[in-house]
Amino acid sequence: MNDASMVRSYRDNGYVLVKGLLSREEARAYREECHAVLARLRRTDPTWGSARELAGRPTELRHCHDAQFYSAAFARLMVDPRFTDVAAALMGSENVQLHHTKIFVKPAEKGSPFPMHQDAAHFPHTRHTVGAAIFHFDDAPEEKGCVRVVPGSHRDGLLPHIEEGGWHLPLSEWPLEAAVPVEAEAGDVLFFTYLTVHGSGVNRAAEARTTLLIQFRDPEDVPAGDVHRSRGQGMMLRGVDPTMRGG
Repeated sequence: MNDASMVRSYRDNGYVLVKGLLSREEARAYREECHAVLARLRRTDPTWGSARELAGRPTELRHCHDAQFYSAAFARLMVDPRFTDVAAALMGSENVQLHHTKIFVKPAEKGSPFPMHQDAAHFPHTRHTVGAAIFHFDDAPEEKGCVRVVPGSHRDGLLPHIEEGGWHLPLSEWPLEAAVPVEAEAGDVLFFTYLTVHGSGVNRAAEARTTLLIQFRDPEDVPAGDVHRSRGQGMMLRGVDPTMRGG
């Protein structure tokens, strides 16, 4: 996929899967780093209440906010030009600013799902440049609870969400199974806008699904409210911050 078709797909559909941005060897090393970080942290389960309803059985999720503060490997990845150049092209800006990062691991056979939602419900911005990059550090077929998207949903703007159970869209109106599964291989990176409706299923496979989320924005895109703070928010990953706000 060339740059023009990549940008066109992102703008038309609200997402694009960039194949092989990392090598499988790099992905394997990052996978090991993710699990090593999680092994050092106090174990918590951030599974949404609505996700438990969706799964219909006990499930688990492991995660870590602000991964770059626990391992320099993720700090290097955040400023890797292979990533930041794509992010810049998709936003149409030379400048890429960090919003936040998260490690997500869905354990084997019982990894928690995510109901359909928009990230914009959690941290709305005024210009809607915010995007997400999900780095896949192992293969993510549908059986492992891959991300599912609703193509073109970003054009509908910010939709009303249900706050109870994790800021999700109504389960009956936005069934997970109706969304398009985006299966990925180790080293692939899924980019989508924060207005794109998405979710993911239960990991039913015998292997964990390991990903890193990097949420980014144009530094000139002002948050609509002070609703989401994370360590390192405002760090420049590419270019400069013309506003000189620093966060």
